Amino acid sequence: MFGYYYDPTYILVLIGAIISIAASQMVNSTYRKYAKVRAKSGMTGAEAAQRILQMSGIRDVQIQHISGDLTDHYDPVKKVLRLSDSVYGSRSVAAIGVAAHECGHAIQHKEGYFPLKLRSTLVPAANIGSKLGLPIVLLGLILGIGFDLPGGGYFSLAQIGIWVFSLAVLFQVVTLPVEFNASGRALKLLGSYGVMGSDEVDDCKRVLGAAALTYVAAAAASILQLLRLVILARGRSRDD
Repeated sequence: MFGYYYDPTYILVLIGAIISIAASQMVNSTYRKYAKVRAKSGMTGAEAAQRILQMSGIRDVQIQHISGDLTDHYDPVKKVLRLSDSVYGSRSVAAIGVAAHECGHAIQHKEGYFPLKLRSTLVPAANIGSKLGLPIVLLGLILGIGFDLPGGGYFSLAQIGIWVFSLAVLFQVVTLPVEFNASGRALKLLGSYGVMGSDEVDDCKRVLGAAALTYVAAAAASILQLLRLVILARGRSRDD
């Protein structure tokens, strides 16, 4: 019988949670450290972003201030670069690094960077996968619902849920090259556009490197969850 509350595959979920928490703590501690270091240019995050965009030939992207802490993001649909409370008006090395990273996304959008286009295309499917994938799998495992295929064969509801959840996993995996590429662009532009000196760029590299770990952790956690669902589905199949 399927024991949802006592199955040993929970260890995979636990590992994913530990990885995510560790990555979050690392990015927060690294950001706090370099948020105390004032940039020699005296620019705020918003001012640095404006310079990078202008010197990159991007004049149709607005820079907006949003509430929150490290809620910064680029909206390719509305062409808006949103900077959080801790970045927009801050003159720290960390704030400028984060702002430059978001500019990297705007530049990706301008150049038609394929992984970014793919990630944007996957957003609706990923939202469905993250919300419905796990419930469908669990419902299939508990009720043992399945469907006969034309020409023979059998496809369970749990298998359908796994494929649905895989869309969310795919989104997390595609996110990795998008984020790493944006950080790489940011670090190059900070130096070449005269926003920061080489020593400050090295500090930014540490900030953005720590931030990148959160995306790696999210991808790892989603893959571990997918592996768990596959193990559960196979176990139920053998029981049947």
